[in-house]
Amino acid sequence: MNRLARERSPYLLQHAGNPVDWYPWGEEAFERARREDKPVFLSIGYSTCHWCHVMEHESFENEAVAAALNRDFVSIKVDREERPDVDRVYMSFVQATTGSGGWPMSVFLTPALTPFYGGTYFPPTSRWGRPGFLDLLAELARVWREDRPRVEGAAVELLDRLKSVTGSDGQPRAEATVADADALDVGVEQFQMAFDRRRGGFGDAPKFPRPSELLFLLREHARRKAAGLAPDAPLLMVTDTLRAMAMGGMRDHIGGGFHRYSVDGEWRVPHFEKMLYDQAQLVLAYLEAAQATEDDFFATVAEDTLNYVLRDLTDPLGGFYSAEDADSVPAEQAGQPGAHKSEGAFYIWSDAELGALLGDDADIARRRFGILPDGNAPQDPQGEFRGLNLLYIAQPIHDTAVRSNRSEDEVLAALGRVHDKLFDARAARPRPHLDDKILTAWNGLMIGALARAARVLVHGPSAERYLAAAQTAASFVKARLWRDADAQLLRRYRDGDAAIDAYAEDYASLVFGLLELFQADGDPAWLDWATRLQERQDALFWDDADGGWYSTTGSDPTVLLRLKEDYDGAEPSA
Repeated sequence: MNRLARERSPYLLQHAGNPVDWYPWGEEAFERARREDKPVFLSIGYSTCHWCHVMEHESFENEAVAAALNRDFVSIKVDREERPDVDRVYMSFVQATTGSGGWPMSVFLTPALTPFYGGTYFPPTSRWGRPGFLDLLAELARVWREDRPRVEGAAVELLDRLKSVTGSDGQPRAEATVADADALDVGVEQFQMAFDRRRGGFGDAPKFPRPSELLFLLREHARRKAAGLAPDAPLLMVTDTLRAMAMGGMRDHIGGGFHRYSVDGEWRVPHFEKMLYDQAQLVLAYLEAAQATEDDFFATVAEDTLNYVLRDLTDPLGGFYSAEDADSVPAEQAGQPGAHKSEGAFYIWSDAELGALLGDDADIARRRFGILPDGNAPQDPQGEFRGLNLLYIAQPIHDTAVRSNRSEDEVLAALGRVHDKLFDARAARPRPHLDDKILTAWNGLMIGALARAARVLVHGPSAERYLAAAQTAASFVKARLWRDADAQLLRRYRDGDAAIDAYAEDYASLVFGLLELFQADGDPAWLDWATRLQERQDALFWDDADGGWYSTTGSDPTVLLRLKEDYDGAEPSA
């Protein structure tokens, strides 16, 4: 076991048994790099990341790779979800030098932590146009030994350039003008140009849920409608996209919730990991679509998603876990030593298995979910879906009834039995890994989604349950992730341990959740705490010169860039 065995991060613990002499991010590793005058190999990922698992299996479990790393480098592992500040610094470097980014992120640093080479996934040997990891390690070790001044000089120059580009050099960059409402119209036009009118979503494969963009378009629909303008285009883009996602394979039609993204442009083949922040933001989008259209379909999807979170991502104390993995052990390999996990194994089915499970209802399930004897995956990036079926809504209830010579009520009853049988059969399979750390920012988003659902669905049977879950989660965060004495919010809770000073996104997302909760139950205590959190966020992160909030306090000298996250990506910016 290496030093990661002492950590709480599920991602770091996954690597505790590697032969690599891993360190967590901290002074012990930095001091050794300085003392031994070795470069640092920094590997950043997260516990439900598929390609992180691939690189671990191929390289970090490999004795030859471990020997090279242990001899020539000081190796550090970082969980990007616990330390987004570290991740953002080196992701900025990788994107600037390679034109792309992703995880696992692999960056080589001087002992002063200045990056000089980086990338994402590296295969163990050269293939797919990528250098082999062993060859790369040998070459970088050689360059460090033989051309050290040039490496360090280039690293400092690159860092200075990054500081100037990102605004981390302290130079004022505030613009004199603020965009007016015309910018909103331009934004809608740009979304219209990228919109996939046939399949929903924006652009081609891969397709991501992008809830921040859908929420923007819903705001534009409301603004235009209030101004007496034609509001149809923004709403149409949203509803077509949400409907396509809900009917496609990106949605878990048996257990509820949404997978991370669709590999293909048809929303058929998902990347199977499930993230808490996606569930929270998509619930908001589906609820607002239900309000805008008065179509119960969207509200039903929102409730289905919330029920998944409350069942599978909720800690007994009330907080919400971070994610479920894409990979799991196939049922036929359960209990076998050395069983190999594969993507989506928990969620996919053979035609024969469905036939045996469902009996007389099997043909209705085949029509409804597009089941084929030889499998139905239109794309199979890693050859893991051969002969298997990914569930999606292939046929409306009416068409299924006509083609099976049943009434629609009979079809609905049959599909209810199908759902229950598949849910129970799936529950007996090995589950995907659960990342059970509780992050303040993501919990804030989920508290907000539950509170909003309690208000929007106030007359529904689950409104009180959603409100109670939001209240319990907010109380959990206050009891375990907030120190009232010094007004300090913390980022992460796991297994009884709360740690890591919160970032701007933690404050902002929690404030959002508390404001939604105050609107749902009227308790002024939530508003009082939200106000105090906002004051604290301003004190720690506000930029007096240019406005806006930095992501970090700037007090940690090992975080080389003090950045502002102004992009609404998978998560909304602070």
